[in-house]
Order: sequence, then structure tokens, then C-alpha cells
Amino acid sequence: MKITRRIALSLLALVALSTAGCKQPEVGSKNRPFTMYFIPSIDAQTLATTTEGLVKHVQKSVSQKLYGSDEGFYVKSSIPTSYIAVVEAFGTGRADFAAFNTFSYILAKDIKKYPLEAILTVVHGNGETTYKGQIIARADSGINTLEDLKGKKFAFTDPASTSGYILPSQLLKKQGIELGDTVFAQKHDNVVTMVYQKQVDAGATYYSAPKMFEENGKKELKIQDARNRVLTQFPDVEDVVKIVGFTQEIPNEPWVIRQKMYEDPARDKQVREAVQSALLDFIKTPEGKKIMTETYNVYGLVPVSDANYDEIRKIITSSELNLEDVITKK
Repeated sequence: MKITRRIALSLLALVALSTAGCKQPEVGSKNRPFTMYFIPSIDAQTLATTTEGLVKHVQKSVSQKLYGSDEGFYVKSSIPTSYIAVVEAFGTGRADFAAFNTFSYILAKDIKKYPLEAILTVVHGNGETTYKGQIIARADSGINTLEDLKGKKFAFTDPASTSGYILPSQLLKKQGIELGDTVFAQKHDNVVTMVYQKQVDAGATYYSAPKMFEENGKKELKIQDARNRVLTQFPDVEDVVKIVGFTQEIPNEPWVIRQKMYEDPARDKQVREAVQSALLDFIKTPEGKKIMTETYNVYGLVPVSDANYDEIRKIITSSELNLEDVITKK
């Protein structure tokens, strides 16, 4: 059948009108769940399993606050392959929330100019609001100072890790230490494993101070740095792998939410406050405490503002690292 030019134009006009009337599904709807990204600091499958309870709690709590029901606001999780993948997920609007690391937050907000804001920061074992990067090596390696790292094979975590790459590499560069071959192991526990198994001579991971635990009336001081992540596989890791040096203090990791998720700023504020409240409530529950300590070594959450990261901004931007290059490093 022959289609005249007039009919064809009419059909095109109808398609254009119907398309113009279509809107993207609202964030938090069944077709577009509120998506929470979790930094892959440990094995992805373990992370997905342990954060399932958190996601369910946020979904129920926010639904109750917004709709007075256990349903209505839908939430899902996503475990990316790298820190940079989380940053770019905010750029494309796929991420609505992330348990970020410090540098990734600054990279996304200050360098990439993505619309997001810090709403919470974590508290570690002894109530610390800061942590450090640490340089580790085997106790039998003959590496006792940073100077001994010259020419050695070295493992960093992720190119966008504050404690596992940015500050350690800055520290070594300032002291004029040229490493041998370097690799990115992607996760902190991977770095510890590589050092333990002599795949590399040394590596960079996060450090949190040891914490005193009491069980059956007996007190015991336990490590809380990255070596803690592999204690099950390597019970003697504390003796086999030692700390050689530390970076500067780093403000604890921010938990962030995307801005301008909705056309109405009041709706943005309403959802932001509901999510923040849900997370603060969750970590006070027995399940929440267990999940947060096992997943991120987090013992508490407190509200935070962007200004909390001004000092580390100065340290990072004053470094000689090309921060744009971090995005493309593998």
C-alpha cells in the first residue's frame, strides 16, 4: 500500500507527540528503583550478601516515611568493579547513593562536577573520625623503612583509593622513592594477600587503630586495619605482614546521595532526609551493627557536611599527581 507524504508526516507528528508526553520513571518506583552503590572494598559476592539487609531496611523505612506503608519506595543495590565505576555511575544518573571513599567523593564532586552531596560519615572501632593509609611488607622481607622500597614490586589497591593509592603514592614521591613494578589489586584484602603470599614485596592499604574487644570476661586487642580482612584465611597475618609506614590522616569515608533526583527540590529534600534517617536507625539495630562491622569495619554513622572534606581537598589538589589521569588508570 502506498503511503502518501501527508499521511507519513501525520504519523511522524503523532509519534513525536506521544514521545514528548513520556517521562522517565521516578526514582524509587518499581521501574526505576533507588540504586545504592557499594564500593568494592571486599569480595563482591560477600558484599552483595551482607548489604542485602541494609537495602531491605532502607526500602521499608523510606516507604513508611513517604507513604505510611512498608512498600512504595523501591531500592536495589549495585556492586561495581572499581571506585571509578561508582564515580561514573553518578555522572550518568545510574547511582542515587554510594558508600564512597574520600577521594572518589572529591573526584566526583569537585573534578567531574557531578551533582551529589555527603550526608553521613562513618565511625570506626575506637570512635575515630579519621583513618590513614599504611605501607605493609612481610616481616621477613628485609623492608624496614620506606627507603627500602626502592626498586621493589608494589601493590596498590585502586587508582581512586585515598589510602590505597593517592596518599601512599604522594608520600613515596615526596621522599624520592622509585618503586619497581607496580600493580593495582583493586581491593585492600587482595593487597594483603599478595604481600602475604610473596606475589609483591610491599603494598598500600587502609589503617584503623586496633580495638579492644571483651568476650567471656576476657579482653583482647584486635587489629582493625586491612590485615583484619584476611584473618580467616591467614590467622598468622599479623605476625607475617608488618606495617612499614603511614600516610597523613584522612577524614572518614562519606556516604553520599545524588542531588536533583526529582524536579521538585522539596521531594529531593524529603527523600534525602528519609534515607539518612533510615541508615542512622539501621546501624543501631543488632543486624545493622553486624552488617556494618563485617562489611566496612563501621561502628557508627554521623551526619556530615561537605566542609568536612576541605582539608583533604587541599592535600589532594596540592599533590603532584595528575588527578584526571586517575580516571583512566587500571
